[in-house]
Amino acid sequence: MILRANQLDVDRAFVLVIDLQEKLVPLVRHRERVIAAGRRLLEGTRVFKLPVLATEQYPKGLGRTHETIRNGLELSQATILEKPTFSAWAEAAVREAILGIDRPQVIMVGVEAHVCIQQTTLDLISRDYDVFVCADGVSSRSRFDCERSLERMRQEGAFVTSVESVLFELCHRCDTPEFKGMLEVVKETPPADD
Repeated sequence: MILRANQLDVDRAFVLVIDLQEKLVPLVRHRERVIAAGRRLLEGTRVFKLPVLATEQYPKGLGRTHETIRNGLELSQATILEKPTFSAWAEAAVREAILGIDRPQVIMVGVEAHVCIQQTTLDLISRDYDVFVCADGVSSRSRFDCERSLERMRQEGAFVTSVESVLFELCHRCDTPEFKGMLEVVKETPPADD
């Protein structure tokens, strides 16, 4: 099977969780949906054994990663790195970790959509990464900012999608053990509609 850049593949993808931190998450719209989507993504991608990387923006002031997400990161054996930059790519340690993963597809959730998510996405796209932004797993303090940033990222070449869509796309078929594991995640953690 020949895959195109716009098709997720378990051998080419990794997860990047951006700044889902204790003091940032309460400030954004639809915070429960964002945390639920992040948790679903981490649980689902564990079925496929995808590498996971997470960032924390100035944790001294903004706190550590939200407990629900932190638990998922630990189970995924994720690397968590601090960054002072808005773009994760702009921080040398994060950039080196991404390069070390050596996969061209990035599945992203986090906050804020119009700041760190957008700047990271633009940097990654400019370096030929295929970026899949889970719209249900990102947010901003303002609906306007979030909507504009999703629109801009799409215009620049990002694929705006959802966590459940990502999980089914990674699976490709319904006759595998991975499908059963992924389906359990989908059933146990229904999407938060709003």
